[in-house]
Amino acid sequence: MVTKLLISARSMPELNLCAQNSLGMLNSSQLDNATLAIFMDKTTSRVVSVVYIIIFLVNVPGNGISLWLLWFRTHPKTPSIIFMINLTLTDLAVGLALPLQIVYQFKGYNWTYGSWTCSFMSVLFYANMYCSILTMTAISVDRYLGIVRPVQFREMKRRKECAVIGCVFMWAIVLIVLHPLQTTDLTYEVNSLNITTCFDVLKKDMLPTLKDWAIFLFTLSGILFLIPFIITVICYICIIHKLVKTSKTTQKGRALRLAFSVLSVFVICFTPNNVLLLAHAVRRLYYNDSLYMAYKLSLSLSCINSCLDPFIYYFASKEFRRKLRLVLRLDVSSSEGTRAELHRESLFSARSTNQAPMDDEGAGVSISLRNDSVQ
Repeated sequence: MVTKLLISARSMPELNLCAQNSLGMLNSSQLDNATLAIFMDKTTSRVVSVVYIIIFLVNVPGNGISLWLLWFRTHPKTPSIIFMINLTLTDLAVGLALPLQIVYQFKGYNWTYGSWTCSFMSVLFYANMYCSILTMTAISVDRYLGIVRPVQFREMKRRKECAVIGCVFMWAIVLIVLHPLQTTDLTYEVNSLNITTCFDVLKKDMLPTLKDWAIFLFTLSGILFLIPFIITVICYICIIHKLVKTSKTTQKGRALRLAFSVLSVFVICFTPNNVLLLAHAVRRLYYNDSLYMAYKLSLSLSCINSCLDPFIYYFASKEFRRKLRLVLRLDVSSSEGTRAELHRESLFSARSTNQAPMDDEGAGVSISLRNDSVQ
């Protein structure tokens, strides 16, 4: 998530006129000195660029390998695997788009790729964050049903189709909410600095009234972040409570590590950005003040999410690491018992709960490792 939001103090009409006035493209002279100082701060811009470069170098190969294993080597395609493919695709899309943002930061907030590309990038990065949040919540609900409610879980039919429909529904909801970003020119020419910003100066007339702004911000921070976060926390608390009573110590440890990892992503990557986005917008809209620098620094944290998912959901699993080494031919000794491993339990599916408590993260999928197909 690399989108940035800065509503210039002078780009805002008085509060009691906000429903009656709309602003078009503003002249650079209307930007206050604090805003101009931010755009002239090359150090922060370059530090953020370096962070994005590191994220890019981890994101693309990590999510690329994960997508290959999920799509071509993981069978059967359980609902959790379908959700994870969706999550990996969104992360990989952001990783591939990061070079444009890196160049933009290195140029000192100078966007040279046109207004349409700016709008597309802004929507992409916001969509990645909120689709990731919704997808992680869907995975937690699927795990909850399989472990805590195994009877109802077995009785559910067409779960794969529901998972696919769920992914489409997530994207539809997020894109509908982000529609104002798609239809607005998010570039802004700062003539005094000879730069064109991309979504760093947000025009007030993107939405017609203060009420529309309140609904927009509440939907992002409340419906697309806070509610999924609460659902995820409740699901993992119930899962851990169930495993404490029924599972072995090692199984409890795995569940605790996974729950801690998922919740850490919410707390570290998603919470600061969403809280500061809401606080910054409220202070700018109501008090003519700004939290932009704090908000901007939180962006790098939100973007880190796109390269952490492969480690959280896969490399935390000993079983997955074994199979990954076997696929890559990095550990010849791992070939022992390959046929037996095809049916061993791995990460996320809860099919094993039909007969017994969750084993090895509660999974029932296998990574297909046909010797004749591995080159």
